[in-house]
Amino acid sequence: MKYARPKGTFDILPQAIKGEDRWKEAERWHHLELTMRTLAQEYAYREIRTPIFEQTELFAREIGETSDIVFKEMYTFLDKSGRSMSLRPEGTAPVMRAFAQNQLQQLGNLHKFFYVGPFFRYDRPQAGRYRQLHQFGIEAIGNKDPEQDFEAIKLLYELYSRLGISNLQIVVNSVGDRPSRSKYKEVLLDFLRPHLTSLSKENQARFTDNPLRMLDSKGQEEPLLLEKAPSILDFISPEGMAHFDSLCALLKQQQIPFSIDPYLVRGLDYYNGPVFEIISEALEGAQNTIGAGGRYDGLLTAVGGPSLPCVGGSTGIERILHTMEGQCIPFPERQEPFVTIISLGRAAKGRVFALLYELRHKKVPSEMVVTEKIQKALRLASKNHSSLAIIIGEEELSRDCAQVKAIKSRTMKEVALSGLIEYVIGELNHGL
Repeated sequence: MKYARPKGTFDILPQAIKGEDRWKEAERWHHLELTMRTLAQEYAYREIRTPIFEQTELFAREIGETSDIVFKEMYTFLDKSGRSMSLRPEGTAPVMRAFAQNQLQQLGNLHKFFYVGPFFRYDRPQAGRYRQLHQFGIEAIGNKDPEQDFEAIKLLYELYSRLGISNLQIVVNSVGDRPSRSKYKEVLLDFLRPHLTSLSKENQARFTDNPLRMLDSKGQEEPLLLEKAPSILDFISPEGMAHFDSLCALLKQQQIPFSIDPYLVRGLDYYNGPVFEIISEALEGAQNTIGAGGRYDGLLTAVGGPSLPCVGGSTGIERILHTMEGQCIPFPERQEPFVTIISLGRAAKGRVFALLYELRHKKVPSEMVVTEKIQKALRLASKNHSSLAIIIGEEELSRDCAQVKAIKSRTMKEVALSGLIEYVIGELNHGL
């Protein structure tokens, strides 16, 4: 019986095969993850890893029961004790839960975390959106100043820059604190009520449950109506506007291009201040957001932790890869074996096998081929992008030497076995 991977998932392969996209190559994921980890550590963020599943209530209460993620997209199940569990659909709520449960506030005043891993949403699969997705995210706890909001945006923007991504749009807004949103909701409802019957069924439900989500509508007609809606920025408290204005001033000062969209809202209920999205022209339609985040000062308290300000952001790894593919951005060359050791016949196999592991012990990437046909072995070494081919047969063993061929230059040199390791390491260090 043949099996297929679940719909909305994909395999990350050692290398591309016919019919598969290059972005699924493991080496490309390694390149992205290394860049992410290096950058996060330079910004003084430390890695945190949380379980892939959590209590369903953590997401339902803190993300918002009426949000699309909780209402339509979560993978939820009962464990064997009848407790409701969900595969994590996002990273912020689990990090806050981990912070509160482990009482990490005892370790200092400012806490900065990053994570890289899989998340799960039961959504309609399409380019840039999968049922198992992967994200890199950052969370900063303990700093209420706009400089921390700026850092979240700057870090993601720097990540894209290091990867060679260009033509990005940064959009910012403030969704304000709870009193500000309450005032705005009343005005927004008054504006939308005469048009209620012309709204989609989904937005008619949002009208009652959470009208701010209507501003995030992806339909064709409704944005034309919603563009005329009152701006939430007219209802933000003076303190909230001062914070938002300072953030915008920092972005201008650091020459980071951005625009203000007063109708930008995020799909999670815990945001309560500045929010942002980073949009790529290489991604199509509603899936063109490559990174996003914002401030959520009340979330840690809601999960049983101390009252500390929080801000963060995340980016989809698949969307980064699609963007890089769309902009034809090159990736580093695959790291293939530096040396292919060829045993000409089985008589030399034992000596070659010992040499193979001696090279690997010295951290020289190596592979071994046992064959009677040297030309076939050399073609394989070339196909594997090896730099050197070391040939050892009965004749070489009798003279206690090896034939070393440089693949690119096609030059051959005889090297004594006693000095072979040092010779190979020297060639590796000098880049041939």
